[in-house]
Amino acid sequence: MRTSPIRLLSALLAVTTLGAAGCKVTVGKPADEPAPAPAPVDPAPAPPAPAPFKPKLKTKMSYTVNAKGEVELPGPIRFKKGTATLLPESDEFLEMVREYLTARTEVTKLRIEGHTDTDGDDASNFDLSKRRAMAVTGWLVAKGIDCKRLVPVGFGEKKLLVPDDDEEAKAKNRRVMFVRAEVDGTAEGGLPVDGGEPGQLAGHPCD
Repeated sequence: MRTSPIRLLSALLAVTTLGAAGCKVTVGKPADEPAPAPAPVDPAPAPPAPAPFKPKLKTKMSYTVNAKGEVELPGPIRFKKGTATLLPESDEFLEMVREYLTARTEVTKLRIEGHTDTDGDDASNFDLSKRRAMAVTGWLVAKGIDCKRLVPVGFGEKKLLVPDDDEEAKAKNRRVMFVRAEVDGTAEGGLPVDGGEPGQLAGHPCD
């Protein structure tokens, strides 16, 4: 029995269709094989931690009091040359004197001594030393110190620290000193509160 060409063609088409429906053609790797994981990437190094902040410490200068009862400051009291006009750089050191008197209430009298070098005549130097002592006294009173606790005295050139031979020596001799003169109403060092001779009282701070 012969099969007609039409039936044979139909059968071939059916087989081809079934094969196409049941088979899956893949190219490359099988579909069920997982793709390889990407190679790990090293993380970027962390930046170094900043150094801890350390504020700069300011060393505060301060006064000392020696065995003679003299308030020693870390710098001199300065005036405009030849005058009793205080220069601004003196304020820091005068503030230390104010702090001392505020803290040491038992110091009932503080002697403020003005001293000069030997330039000029004796009378002029006495006058200048007294005016400078009064200028310092006025500064302290203006800052709240009781005027009754201050004793301004001028010594002129009569109590030099060192021989007045050169400019460096003269600068040392031109000075204002602060001396504990009375404690709880009793004079210190066996001296009157104004220091005695050759000093001259510069004025009355409460006037």
